[in-house]
Amino acid sequence: MCAPMSFASSVPLAVACCKAGVIGGWQGGTATTDEEFEAYLIALDGVKGAPPIVNIPARWGSDPKWQSRLDMLGDHRAPLVLSSLGDPSALVARVHQWGGRVIQDVTTMKHAEKAITAGVDGLMLTCAGAGGHTGFLTPLAFVPAVRRIWSGLLIVAGGIADVHGMAGSLALGGDIAAMGTRFIATPESGVVEGHRTMIPTEGMDNIIASAAMNGVPAHWMRSSIEAVGLDPKTLPNVRSEMPEGVMPWRDIWSAGQSVGLIDAVEPVADLVERLATEFESLPNLPDWRARLGRLN
Repeated sequence: MCAPMSFASSVPLAVACCKAGVIGGWQGGTATTDEEFEAYLIALDGVKGAPPIVNIPARWGSDPKWQSRLDMLGDHRAPLVLSSLGDPSALVARVHQWGGRVIQDVTTMKHAEKAITAGVDGLMLTCAGAGGHTGFLTPLAFVPAVRRIWSGLLIVAGGIADVHGMAGSLALGGDIAAMGTRFIATPESGVVEGHRTMIPTEGMDNIIASAAMNGVPAHWMRSSIEAVGLDPKTLPNVRSEMPEGVMPWRDIWSAGQSVGLIDAVEPVADLVERLATEFESLPNLPDWRARLGRLN
């Protein structure tokens, strides 16, 4: 799965991923207008391959302000919704009306338990090493712990960029491996060119976890922090203290620890084909095909 990402989740990236057989994530919560939001739905309608998944805040389920966008999702019968930041109960009820499924993004056991109680159809565990807003639990403990209490669909995210991470996710009990940073380093992603080309050069030691940018812990590339004149060791405490004109995400670039596994910018089709070939060649491959019933 290509994880939904602010700025990076362009229409071309989501479409290319679905066509290549990868669940194509897009970030509905950052669409500035209804027209921009619906443009993704129109572009993804009828695309042959894997289904798309849209990330939206859980509060949309009960907030009248966002009912028009939920109506759009229903009109287009969006198959997968990735919910985050809050109680997804109302959203689950709404999405189930058109036969869609809700997957809740969680970073702690407490949040996983609450999501299960709310009736979600799946969980995405955002683990340590994820780009953007990150979790801090190792997947070696988090995934098996959740699997003890949850038999449904389980997506594993955080620090995955190659077939070894994919196989490891399955071995731990996951069903799907989510990659974000790996797909930023594609021509189809919506980031500026400097962000795209920095990823293969940065290295995981230069990934910095900080809540200084917007109050929520996220991972940032050291070189992009220094490029706007900031010292990574003495970052401002709040966004209002940023240098004039500097905006996190747009000017200070996010990436996960998986940068250390990414050597080049690759088109989505080439990347997916290479990963598929390498995955099938792994020795002692986990029996992932037997688990695909959770997607049906």
